Amino acid sequence: MEQRPLGRTGADVSVVGLGTWQLGADWGDVDDDSAEHVLDAALDAGVTLLDTADVYGDGRSEERIRTALAPRGDRPFVATKAGRRADPFDAAQYTPENLRSWIDRSRRNLGVATLDLVQLHCPPPAVYSDERVYEVLDALVEEQAIAAYGVSVETVAEGMRALQRPGVQSLQVIVNIFRRKPLEELLPAAARAGVGVLARVPLASGLLTGKYDESTTFPADDHRNFNRNGEAFDVGETFAGVPFDIGVAAAREVAEIAGSGVPTAAFALRWVIDQPGVTAVIPGARNVTQVRGNVAAATLAPLSDSQLSDLERLYDERIRALVHDRW
Repeated sequence: MEQRPLGRTGADVSVVGLGTWQLGADWGDVDDDSAEHVLDAALDAGVTLLDTADVYGDGRSEERIRTALAPRGDRPFVATKAGRRADPFDAAQYTPENLRSWIDRSRRNLGVATLDLVQLHCPPPAVYSDERVYEVLDALVEEQAIAAYGVSVETVAEGMRALQRPGVQSLQVIVNIFRRKPLEELLPAAARAGVGVLARVPLASGLLTGKYDESTTFPADDHRNFNRNGEAFDVGETFAGVPFDIGVAAAREVAEIAGSGVPTAAFALRWVIDQPGVTAVIPGARNVTQVRGNVAAATLAPLSDSQLSDLERLYDERIRALVHDRW
């Protein structure tokens, strides 16, 4: 699989990574065997980037990654996140003591002395200007507890603020066919700064697989049920902030633009991979079939000019007014 440099970290990562939120919680039940099969299938297919967080199942995702990697000789690049163990709206909890505690816990969960990458996990706005946060992250790099750090952001404005910090090596942001705003300013700015970009929610929580219709339901413990209106966390993390019925109808048009014989998910991921400034996409997968479908995007031909034009028209007509100015 194509590998790209992740900013200035010195690491090369596969253009299709694996997001592992679903291996911890909030996507319905994924048992230990299923999680192991997903991780093995991804790694065997050439995925060299895993993205996790300390709050995915209260550490379950990190622990499952440690278990899956233990018998393997090849170790992928593992990016984790820290900060959401605090009240996500309380910047005062981002103290040096808490940051060190959260990061030490991830080191134990993942079974490593040095974490490849720690990303602040969509922190409160005040954190971006808190010098103590960056001082402790810089110290942790010096101490080799972490190799690099970045920021996962909700909005373009937050991403631009993060880029002002010289120690930030990566940005994680929602980019997909239904969330195009980062293309205008954020991705070019990250490229100029030599900062890698991990595109999360690239399939809009599954909408862009083309498999859902208006009657689709989700389990009670799936965020696509309990966070449909932003009840638990930012609504933009669920279906990319697009109302479900509108997203289902728009996804049908995406499938038509992709054409017969082209899987909608791979088509949608290829669109993200080809955006200038994107290092990798990090779709999740709950089973081996989904892993293989995601990985197929790496070998799919770039979209045609007419397809790109049709997708832009679809966004302008159906989606832009719902999401563009919000995030």
